[in-house]
This record gives sequence, C-alpha cells and structure tokens, in this order.
Amino acid sequence: MWRIAAPMILSNISVPLLGMVDTGVVGHLESPVYLGAVAIGGMIFTFLYIGMNFLRMGTTGIAAQCYGAADYDGLRVALGQALVVAMFIALAILVLQVPLARIGLDLLGGEADVREHAATYVAIRVWSAPGTLANYALIGWFLGLQNARLPLAIFLTINITNIVLDLVFVLVLGMHVDGVALASVIAEYAGLAVGVSFAVRMLRRHEGHWPLARLTRFSAYRAFFSVNSNLFVRTMALMFAFAFVTAQGARLGPVILAANAVLMNFQNLTSLGLDGFAHAAEAMVGKAVGAKDKAELSATVRLTLRWSLIFAAGYTLVYLGAGVSIIHLLTDLPDVRATATAYLPWLIAAPLISAWCFLYDGVYVGMTMARQMRNIMLFSTFVVFVPTWFLSQPLGNHGLWLALMLFFASRGIGMHLGYRKAMRSGPGPQVTHHA
Repeated sequence: MWRIAAPMILSNISVPLLGMVDTGVVGHLESPVYLGAVAIGGMIFTFLYIGMNFLRMGTTGIAAQCYGAADYDGLRVALGQALVVAMFIALAILVLQVPLARIGLDLLGGEADVREHAATYVAIRVWSAPGTLANYALIGWFLGLQNARLPLAIFLTINITNIVLDLVFVLVLGMHVDGVALASVIAEYAGLAVGVSFAVRMLRRHEGHWPLARLTRFSAYRAFFSVNSNLFVRTMALMFAFAFVTAQGARLGPVILAANAVLMNFQNLTSLGLDGFAHAAEAMVGKAVGAKDKAELSATVRLTLRWSLIFAAGYTLVYLGAGVSIIHLLTDLPDVRATATAYLPWLIAAPLISAWCFLYDGVYVGMTMARQMRNIMLFSTFVVFVPTWFLSQPLGNHGLWLALMLFFASRGIGMHLGYRKAMRSGPGPQVTHHA
C-alpha cells in the first residue's frame, strides 16, 4: 500500500508547488495584468482537464483487473484504448479551441487587457492537450500495474521542467504569459516522453500481443465507455458542488467569498494526503477483483480505510491546534481572518467526515463500479447538498458549510452501503474481458 500511496502523495504535493512558481514568476513582472491573465487562462484548463480525469481513473480500474487476472493482452488493450480516446478528445479540443477559449473568457470575465493576455496564454497552452491527456492515460495504466513510482517520475519531470522553463523564458528571455504557457506545453511533452519510455519497458516485462481489432473496432470500446462515461458524469456533479459553494459564497458578500476561499485551502490540503490512499485502493482493489480474491479485496479496503482515518484524524488535530495560525499565514486582511476563524470548526471536522468518500472513490474505481459511483454522487449532490443549502439559508454561510459536510457524509454512507452489497453478491464486477 505504501509503495503506491507515498509516491502519489508526493505527486499531489508537487502540483500546487508548480502553481506557486507560476504565480511567483508572473507576480514579479511590471504589471498585475499578467498575473490575472495566467490565473484566468490556467482556470480554463483546470476545468477542462478535470472533466477529462476519467481517462486516469477508468484506466486504473480496468488495467488493475487485467493485471490481477494476468491478462497481458487486456493490459495492452486498456492502454491502447485510453490513448486512442485521449487523442480523439485532444483533437476535438484543438479543432474547437477558438470557441472554447471565447466561452471560457466570457464566463470568467476580466478587464480587456487581462482578457487579451489570457487569450494569448490559452492559444499557446492548448497545444499541450495531446500530451496532457496521454499522460492521464499512462498514469492511470501504471497505477493499475501497482506502480506509483512511474507516475511520480512523470509528475516530477513535468513540474521540474515547467519550473525551470518558467524561470528561463520569463526571467532570462523576458517573455511574459507566452513564456509561462510555452513552458507548460514543453513540460507536458517531456513528461510524455518519460511515460512512453517506461510503458515500453513495462510491456516488455509483461509479454503479450496487441489485439488490433479491439483498438480499431468501435464496438470494442463498449466496456471502456461504460466505465468512463459514468465517471465523467460523476466528475461533473462534483465540480458543480464546489462551483456552487463558490457562487453562493459570492452572493453572501466579498468577505465571505474570500474567507471561504481561504478555508478551501484546508480541504485541498486534506485531499492531497487522503487521495494517496484512494489511489492505492484503486490499484490494489482492481488487482484483487481481477484475481477473484475476495479475501484480499476485503483486507485491502480495511487496510486503506484504516490509514485514511488515521491521516484524517491527524489533519483534524493539526487544524484544531494550528488552524488559526494557518489562516493568518494565508491572509493578512483582518475581516477575512476573523470570518474564516468563525467557520474554521467546519474544516476541523471535515477530514473525518470526507475521508470515507475519498477512500471509497478509489475502491469503486478498482471494482469498476462506475455506474453506482455516478448514482451516489448525483443523489448526494441534488437530493442532499442542494436541498440542504436551500433549507438552511437562514444560517447563512454556516448553512453552506453544513450542506457541504452532508454532501461528503452522504457519499461516504452511500458508497459504504453499496460496497457491502457488492461484497455479499461477489468480489465486484469485471468489465475488462467484455470488449
């Protein structure tokens, strides 16, 4: 478990570090316009690529089941289909880049000069799409093979290359947002080169054949789309919930909006650690399902859940003892500090409430229970989260945080019950051999 969880935790930590460097580099230019442009342009790609994360999640579950079943032809199909779909999506993004950029900039707003530089950023960074989406597929496939060191190598290659090129292009060559965007493009393809070289090595280690008919026939993708279409809907519902929190916070005033933004850093920090155990669950559960080993499956869930709860309790203790100090590090505005401190108890409780749904996300991916995952997410979003917010509006921002905590709790309870039901009927559905 730790061979998978620890590298993925390190990988997760490296991502916000890159964002800090991007911010620091353009934040020292002569105008704040550049900082705003990179923030807006980066947000467009964040939303776009979060929606494509099913390429990573779905590939992990399918590849892990093939690995557990020693189906090395299936491993090749899992990788090949993920890469083919990634390239088709990337091609669509490139073809539709102009209307996508216009819609994104219209939604996010900004003054004319900020929009102009943001458009430049988007026009350059969009060419990273094939590399980014191919990396999603490769990272998911490596995790399915129980190997998290290779995804860590890809993440580090991308982030280190990006940081170095940021400094060279902007501080040495005098470029602006175009330099930051170009650094991101080159970094993604550097990561892809590393990923492909590792994939070739792994395929040699697991001898098999490439069933080309399962890569070129549309009907052969039925299992792939069965899993990933549900994961896509699930991710969209999750994005809606967090966007709803931001939108409703904005309606409560600029101080509440800023305080909630500060507090969301606590939730993001929690997910950096707990997602590592979810990734471990994806790989180990998928392998157990592929091997039809119900005892190993049950033991894996107990082990990863136990460590998730231990880490969640650690986060709660840290936030209890140092939460106010963390808020003061994140902002020096007195009103925002006072407001964030008033709502801090919700974030102190959040790790122990959300740990369950984070971990079961990984379990369900490994069991390829994507349809059930989708249904629980939709129920938690539109039957629990949204109605709770409307009923608790007299509580103001406390009502918003209450709705979010019940959203986490509903997902965790629903997925726990769904897992128990699946275990009573068998070790979990397999989709990998249906294609």
